[in-house]
Amino acid sequence: MTHQELDQVYTELAHTLARVGQDRAPLLLSMVCLALLGRQGESQAALEIIRQAETAL
Repeated sequence: MTHQELDQVYTELAHTLARVGQDRAPLLLSMVCLALLGRQGESQAALEIIRQAETAL
């Protein structure tokens, strides 16, 4: 994914979060995350993404 494509996806996610509202945003993020993690070829890759995200907080 190019930088421009990543920016487009990020912007769309931000707009979608604004549309669904603060109360439903966590559910939307969970649904998106599960769908994207499901596209990982191996469970270890998905687990590493989760660990990296936690460390980055």
